[in-house]
Amino acid sequence: MRAFDWVIYAAALGFILLVVFSLVPEAEAPAPPPPSIIAEEIGPLLPDPSPLDELVVVQTGPPQNGVGTAFAINSRGDWLTARHVVDGCSKVSLEVAPGNYVPVARVSLDDGHDLALLSTGRSPNPVRLDLTSPMFLGSEGYLVGFPQGQPGELASKLVGRSRLVTRGLREADMPILAWAEVGRTNGLTGTLGGISGGPVFGKDGAVRGVIVAESPRRGRVYTTAPQSVDAFLTTMGVPREAGPSDAFRIRNYGAASDTARRRLQVVKVMCEVGA
Repeated sequence: MRAFDWVIYAAALGFILLVVFSLVPEAEAPAPPPPSIIAEEIGPLLPDPSPLDELVVVQTGPPQNGVGTAFAINSRGDWLTARHVVDGCSKVSLEVAPGNYVPVARVSLDDGHDLALLSTGRSPNPVRLDLTSPMFLGSEGYLVGFPQGQPGELASKLVGRSRLVTRGLREADMPILAWAEVGRTNGLTGTLGGISGGPVFGKDGAVRGVIVAESPRRGRVYTTAPQSVDAFLTTMGVPREAGPSDAFRIRNYGAASDTARRRLQVVKVMCEVGA
């Protein structure tokens, strides 16, 4: 048989095999992830605040001992947290290792924001802030802290704007962002108490806001809007520094969160009343 004939037969056989295997749909494709964590298309730009935004009402009572979360924003010892985590505490400290606490020398508050600035004199690794980039509905957010006093984190999607209305010992009204929970790690169940004051990281590892409330019944967590954080830090005259950061993804956010805590970018806050 001539060499030319072998070439023709080989080409024909290759064509037949190509057709046969193309009829087996996704023969080697991996199984799809659970529907609850499939990434959706990024939606439209987050709309401006509106009088019709959902209201989240929080009733404040007398201060009591508790835990929360804070994160470093520069290397000189400035940490950001939610106001209600430390408001009324007579002693505030940060846990930097199991059983090892650093006292907070000063707590700074501003009546216009549900935020607080904690000063300790040193913070080794600040987070990287992004408080100016536009935000889009459907964007991924990873909420990191110490829910129930233990390391834990959530994956979420941005679903819209809300307004946080505080009543009781303190009256306030501020715009916030609503995130729909799509996943948890570390076997975390039940309430997220203790994660307040923690950061919400974007996919690129930059912090976009501060956790201020949750709605377990609706599966939502609420954070400050980036503009609120920017205004608060500007009012306080606090410098910002960009520390190391890692990308967050639905398949690695537990490890990325552990890294942020190990770097002491995110720490546990301890509040003592009447100490």
